[in-house]
Amino acid sequence: MKRTLRLLLTIGVSLVCVSLFAQKFPNYPIPQQPDTLRILGIGNSFTDDGMMYLPELLEAAGIRNVVLGRLYIAGCSLERHCREYAGNAPAYIYYKSASNRWETVSKKATLLDGITDERWDVVVLQQSSGKSGIYPTYQPWFGRLVEIVRWNCPNAGACIAWQQTWAYARNSQHRDFGRYEKNQQLMYRGIVSSVEQLMRETSVEVVVPSGTAIQDLRSTALCDSLDLTRDGYHLNPGAGRYTAACAWFQTLVAPAFGTNVAGNGCRLAGTPHELTPQEAEACQEAARRACIRRFSVWTEPVAGEGGTAAR
Repeated sequence: MKRTLRLLLTIGVSLVCVSLFAQKFPNYPIPQQPDTLRILGIGNSFTDDGMMYLPELLEAAGIRNVVLGRLYIAGCSLERHCREYAGNAPAYIYYKSASNRWETVSKKATLLDGITDERWDVVVLQQSSGKSGIYPTYQPWFGRLVEIVRWNCPNAGACIAWQQTWAYARNSQHRDFGRYEKNQQLMYRGIVSSVEQLMRETSVEVVVPSGTAIQDLRSTALCDSLDLTRDGYHLNPGAGRYTAACAWFQTLVAPAFGTNVAGNGCRLAGTPHELTPQEAEACQEAARRACIRRFSVWTEPVAGEGGTAAR
């Protein structure tokens, strides 16, 4: 209890300090009915987990005019992205999907290579997982990374969005889990609080609620001994990654094209991770609920389920 109070006090004092670095910046909405929608994720393995099955969902929805990009460095934080840019280091693996299939563009890409490659409509950022629930680690690096994107992206009107990542499994052995007293709920609440702070202090409005979608699904029969992860923190290649991809689709693709992830026919057929129709529906519902209520898990029936409206 004393450790929890000290942690909360430290975060509270730090929030006052880092608020000095936070600032509003021009931001823009997701385009409506574009000829081509272009989405770039700048992050790490959690970005990979979130975006991995987006091409399959797009293909199943009959959408073939979305270009996706992923700039990956393992465990990369906001601070490191800024430092890699300053050194123009070819430290990234750059993946791209232009026809609903991921391909490796370069294993020695710079941040600039990815940002300038397309007229990106949406650029999704995130913090490294262990720091995602500690807002003082966001600034001033988030603001600097936004400036880097704004200065170099060929589309001056790109939407800067954010991926809310997920808490570790309850039995995770990740070295950063100690930051949250190895308590999944404490980590989830820290992540939620940090993203809410980011939205208050900056111009971020579009949030991909992968973390809330996963936390929601953890209360269902699909939750396994590793809490939908494969190692205590990375999402498993079945329901875990599928649910996160559904959250990305529902947040970024659905509003652009006036569609919905509900009823999407993607089941990961032909892979070892194929889902039953019932499992896929449960994942889609978790993502849809998270996109309506981004910062808390729904514990009561949603509207239309038993006649109880969400509160």
